[in-house]
Amino acid sequence: MTDRPQPRPGVLDIAPYIPGKSSAPGVAKVFKLSSNETPLGPSPHAIAAYNEAGKHLEDYPDGAATALREAIGQTFGLDPARIVCGAGSDDLLNLIARAYLKDGDEAIHATHGFLVYPIATLAAGAKPVVAPETDYTANVDHLLSAVTAKTRVVFLANPNNPTGTYISFDEVKRLHRGLPPHVLLVLDAAYAEYVDRNDYEAGIELVATSENVVMCRTFSKIYGLAALRLGWMYGPAHIVDAVNRVRGPFNVNAPAIAAGIAAIRDTAHVEKARAHNKHWLAWLTEEIRELGLKVTPSVANFVLIHFPETPGRTAKEADAFLTKRGLILRGVAGYKLPHALRMTVGGEEANRLVVAALRDFLGKAA
Repeated sequence: MTDRPQPRPGVLDIAPYIPGKSSAPGVAKVFKLSSNETPLGPSPHAIAAYNEAGKHLEDYPDGAATALREAIGQTFGLDPARIVCGAGSDDLLNLIARAYLKDGDEAIHATHGFLVYPIATLAAGAKPVVAPETDYTANVDHLLSAVTAKTRVVFLANPNNPTGTYISFDEVKRLHRGLPPHVLLVLDAAYAEYVDRNDYEAGIELVATSENVVMCRTFSKIYGLAALRLGWMYGPAHIVDAVNRVRGPFNVNAPAIAAGIAAIRDTAHVEKARAHNKHWLAWLTEEIRELGLKVTPSVANFVLIHFPETPGRTAKEADAFLTKRGLILRGVAGYKLPHALRMTVGGEEANRLVVAALRDFLGKAA
């Protein structure tokens, strides 16, 4: 017995999630490129819907987010009854952990996977198991080798944050085939809308034909609704039922529901954001590599830039140098990448300023 309440075992083992920094003291103009937010902002229709919903803040939202689930279903050709909405995809990841993990269980994720995976696992009393990657990419063989009798969940970010890498749909299906039927495969496809590869599939097909696969998506990235915290999950009916039983009755607010419906229906805005990202992702990758820095190939809306350990040229020093110019990137030491920075694809001005600043930092001629 102790003289004060104690958290359950595992809670104090959690390394708190630290968001990307958002300020540069003393700098007049700041470009925040640390949180993978879209430089185009949300659809004007989403803003209008949000403002309209703000006229009725005294009313509880629809606890089932029915209209939003129907809009998602119409957009992707899915049964709305098999969709669950949440306060961001990380809310859904935590709900999945609460519903399917207990003390003594194990959940697997790749080395540089999203930090919410071990947090949700530990919070549920289970043990996070790390599977090694290959070239900063999830390795199916290593994931399968990590499976034990205690494994209950496998988390796979595809594309992965913060590396921007992905595995093909054939590899995802191979992973699924290798898992015992009682193990839940969670496909976290937060950046799916940005992927421009013929061998990629976000997970809809696999969920539709399986009993142990769910797919999580978000409105925080290409739809530009990060401030509203909105995400959704598509899964088999029995998993949807379980998650709904642990979900809070009003876990999605009314303005978020309204903005989400408008955002997902504005396909022109989504296509504009996708085209912007495709152009500048390629440009940044090429320009930064020409400076002599390694950039991990990315299919998302960010690039992972690797720096040497040479004094004067380290990631930490580069971060400080860029911050003084109002250019805020994301340090990723918490992802076991102490020698790298993650940069969100920004607007043209921000992208060009980062490349110029990196050139100055490295002492190269303009």
